[in-house]
Amino acid sequence: MDESNTAYFQPELEAESKSKGRALAVFGIAFVLVSAGIFSYYFLNQSEIDSEILDNAAFKTLEERMVEHYRVGQFGSDHAHAALVVFVNGDMMDFSHPQFQIQSKYIHFENDNPYLVHKHANRVPLDMLFSSFGLEITPECIVFRGQADSNQNCIDSENSITILINGISFSKINLYEISHNDRILISFGDKSLISEQLEYLHGLEIHDVPKINKLVPGKDILV
Repeated sequence: MDESNTAYFQPELEAESKSKGRALAVFGIAFVLVSAGIFSYYFLNQSEIDSEILDNAAFKTLEERMVEHYRVGQFGSDHAHAALVVFVNGDMMDFSHPQFQIQSKYIHFENDNPYLVHKHANRVPLDMLFSSFGLEITPECIVFRGQADSNQNCIDSENSITILINGISFSKINLYEISHNDRILISFGDKSLISEQLEYLHGLEIHDVPKINKLVPGKDILV
């Protein structure tokens, strides 16, 4: 009986095996053809595809996007120093900490200095400096990245924001491009402290721009 059953079902098993083999072969051929088509399309259009990837803003850093947005000049096309101080409720922000130092190659604080801004290209607004370490300044608020209460430093009946550039009131501070020897005060809080803060600002030393700029090895930064 076992031998007769095996003989009876053998043709059916062979047919099923051949059917599976043909299916696998068809799948394999289809996979090869589709893969070849994809690779052929890529290689024929490689330059265009790569260009689209490079142009995709999602792949660019914040600084790269801001350079394009503000049409910043070539690195090294300008060099200017300015004194900038930010007071919040009478306390001056200390920009000498590492998180504020050389966060943008185009405009930054350096050498652990807490107030001296260095600009290294044309058309670089202060927005690039502030954005590089997460400071946002609006006509109503001074906001720090990661701050628990974003409304903590917003104007109210007792507190205001004062922005003075060389003693002159200024509103759109983010779009301002510093010139050499500028003195910039940004103050949130009691207005009665402004005169004292201005006196401090005017006492700060602004270093002259070196006649020969030196490139910091490995950092692509002119100082």
